[in-house]
Amino acid sequence: MDVCAKIGIVKPSIKTAEDLRWLIGHTSGFRSGYVTDVHMSKRRLFDEGSGRDVPAGTTVSVTVRYEVRGMGRVAKLTMIGVTDFSIFEQDGADCSALGVIQAEFSAGKLRFWFDPQGELYVVCEEAHLDEIATPFMTADQAAELARWTFQGRTGKGPSVQWLLHELDQAGLPCMWRETRRTVAIHPAVQWEGDLIPTGDTRVHDDTLVHVMAYDPPEGNGFGLMVRVSGIQDRRMSRMLEVLADRITQHFAGDCLVGTTIIPGREWESWLIREHHTRQGG
Repeated sequence: MDVCAKIGIVKPSIKTAEDLRWLIGHTSGFRSGYVTDVHMSKRRLFDEGSGRDVPAGTTVSVTVRYEVRGMGRVAKLTMIGVTDFSIFEQDGADCSALGVIQAEFSAGKLRFWFDPQGELYVVCEEAHLDEIATPFMTADQAAELARWTFQGRTGKGPSVQWLLHELDQAGLPCMWRETRRTVAIHPAVQWEGDLIPTGDTRVHDDTLVHVMAYDPPEGNGFGLMVRVSGIQDRRMSRMLEVLADRITQHFAGDCLVGTTIIPGREWESWLIREHHTRQGG
């Protein structure tokens, strides 16, 4: 099966043994990755006959961070129609560290054993994969204040001039300083550099908004990573906010914050929910 065709605009759906083989091949079985999040949700519907709420399905999602071919990846595997789910940790055991996951398709069901001990186990009818890949960063990230990544589904992403224009329109005029490296981070990187506020003498080299454009590993769409590093600076944070808003408004794709994958069309509502949560609402 053509991986590029499978992971195009329509997100991969895993329902058959062939789909499962593609998943294991594409992710290398999440080899040496680790689980960062596990979520379970249960739907209930009102039954008019009995006058009671009745179960209407269970969904389990597992988020995994792993690395393949020099690209760091965050994958969210959402398993629908779950009929068996087990997570067990006792006496200091940790089921988050993965070797290579085991999976099989039998009797119309998908079965996943995530950790080597089989203590994170799911049986379901169908699974969906959401994934964002970025060039693996080996540099010291201690001074990094924020990172926002966007993986677009269109063939062409924003240019440097487009970014500068959008910031200028928002009252944040900037200059561009291209980054030149003697050794490239990864062959997928197309260009990278720093956005420097125009006429701001307070900006130092250790307080930057760094932008990197790269090709996703499957060759479809584009990737853009925006990083803010240095000391806390409201103007730098505002630049990141503006770029995230403009990019999600003009391009179809998904955002990555930490290990959370957010559909671009839901970016604004996700921000509102996050702000509400942080305010203790």
